[in-house]
Amino acid sequence: MHRRSQLPRDLTARPFTCLEARALGVTPKRLLSGDLERPFYGVRAPAGSLTDLGDRCRAWATRMPQDQLFSHVTAARLHEMPLPRFAQTDVLHVTAVKPGRAPRGAGVVGHTLDRWPDVTWIKGVRVVAAAQVWCELATVLSLDDLVAAGDRLLGYRSPLATRQQVASAVIASAGNRGAKKLRAAFELIRERVESPRETWLRLLIVRAGLPEPETNLEIPMKPGRKRVRGDLMYPKYKVLVEYDGEQHRTDSAQYARDVERLAHIAEEGWIHIRVLKSTRVATALADLDRALRSRGWLP
Repeated sequence: MHRRSQLPRDLTARPFTCLEARALGVTPKRLLSGDLERPFYGVRAPAGSLTDLGDRCRAWATRMPQDQLFSHVTAARLHEMPLPRFAQTDVLHVTAVKPGRAPRGAGVVGHTLDRWPDVTWIKGVRVVAAAQVWCELATVLSLDDLVAAGDRLLGYRSPLATRQQVASAVIASAGNRGAKKLRAAFELIRERVESPRETWLRLLIVRAGLPEPETNLEIPMKPGRKRVRGDLMYPKYKVLVEYDGEQHRTDSAQYARDVERLAHIAEEGWIHIRVLKSTRVATALADLDRALRSRGWLP
């Protein structure tokens, strides 16, 4: 049996171009061997090494000119913005800055820009900065999905952009496709949101004609007690609404902490409304309406 020739050590643990390999003495036949993947035309990678989006981006980047960068849903995923399932595709969106030409080829969707956007680096590749990426998403996402992604921009723990940066990007996108939806979404995004489910629940509440809750504030507690933060809150009425993904129920220690937390919240005079995946929307909204009215809210 013919034994494969060894690749140069520098090519054994990363993607590379065929041109690079040929310059190092690798034969065309060796580049067709089964131990190499062919993710894109003219690119090879060790078999099994391309396990996630970052790997695929690094593979394309081996042939990426200096006037290209990752954009649109690809950039959004690299920024870890929440996206609906249909947008979580392995096809790469790559933008060329003019006079560069939009890239073409299997597995790639090409775009062009007239001028350079703000740029950041993620996982070792050039990426459109988060605020402009969010604006690009207006052409493919629904309003609510766009708001969820925008809430992530201003997120509680690790914001990707400031509100002013997002506002500037929205203004710069005036006249582009999706600009009207983008402006509507900008008015709806909020700081301190921790999950798409919080976004979804907040939008439902507002569209039902109920007052908009504040997001992720601390509830004052008695001295010596651990601080408590709530998801969607009405401090004036001491009403708290939270989405419970039910993941904590399989962890007995976490479940016990949750029970204690809810007891402390109740002792401080707060009404707690828990919304589960199985909860009917109408039921949750009716419960909230009753709770707010009981505390003096009037429509």
